[in-house]
Amino acid sequence: MYFSEKIIHWYETNKRDLPWRNTIDPYPIWLSEIMLQQTRVAQGLPYFQKFIEKFPTIHHLAKADEEEVLKLWQGLGYSSRARNLHATAKKVSNELNGTFPNNHKDLQSLKGVGKYTAAAIASFCFNEAVAVVDGNVYRVIARFLGIDTPINSTEGEKLFAEKANLLLDKNNSAIYNQAIMEFGALQCTPNQPNCESCPLQKKCVAFQQGKQNSLPVKLKKTKVKLKHFNYLIIANQKNEVVLQKRTGSGIWQHLYEFPLLETDKKQSKDEVSKFFGEVFTLKLWNKKAVTHLLSHRKIQAYFWIAYVDEFPEIILKNESILVKKKQIHDLPVPVLLQKFIQQYFE
Repeated sequence: MYFSEKIIHWYETNKRDLPWRNTIDPYPIWLSEIMLQQTRVAQGLPYFQKFIEKFPTIHHLAKADEEEVLKLWQGLGYSSRARNLHATAKKVSNELNGTFPNNHKDLQSLKGVGKYTAAAIASFCFNEAVAVVDGNVYRVIARFLGIDTPINSTEGEKLFAEKANLLLDKNNSAIYNQAIMEFGALQCTPNQPNCESCPLQKKCVAFQQGKQNSLPVKLKKTKVKLKHFNYLIIANQKNEVVLQKRTGSGIWQHLYEFPLLETDKKQSKDEVSKFFGEVFTLKLWNKKAVTHLLSHRKIQAYFWIAYVDEFPEIILKNESILVKKKQIHDLPVPVLLQKFIQQYFE
């Protein structure tokens, strides 16, 4: 009980006052957990507040148009999370009468809800004795127990799940799970953890052996691929711009973008012009590529500007729509394009 008692006592003194901690209603807790996947609290909090204001209940979110949800989500990244969020809202509202499943196993039947999110909702809302294991929890346990098994290996995932459930305070799972996550976020941080004032210091293996900066261990990620994106911003005399809706199952699904030439190598002006039909004059907006980093991809983006009397037929294919320049801000787009649009279409 040493570990859980110390963690909970620390939490009661140091926890942040966050809106989803003042309720056991599954809707705001689920919403916050989905938003905070791969997102810091400081970045996610304004989005949470916007969503709760716009969609105060699961039924409001379920009735929303997907584009409205994607636009409100814009800037958080990983738009698939927003699509899954919307799909789950519709299922809970329409098929489950607005009631979330009340246990870890059944919660995982919801789209976008994995083991971690299901455990968080089950413990926070229903006090189910199941351990939450996120990046913060991995780090705290790895350091406290001195575990050097890679956290993203099959063996590591199994081992840390076992250890997390052994350390779990089964009588106070809700507060314990929140406590260990908060402890990892504020005290046992990735870089320069505050070991000097740590309540676990005396029994922490990493501290005793000076391994704080080497734990947890993580296997190297898949090699990041370099891609060159050549966007065509083509407008006519009516101040209309061509946009295309991204289809398929790849990145940015259902978001809007400008006509795109995507390649592995940098393209010349003539090569870009040829791809788009060679019927207009191109002007490069940015001489230096705009770099955008994703988990598995590095994008070097170029924005080519063209004006025409009439749009060529080749440009009006592939889910194309015509949008007035002043309306372009209303559509959901990738963050990469959001930044360009804010500068170019002020």
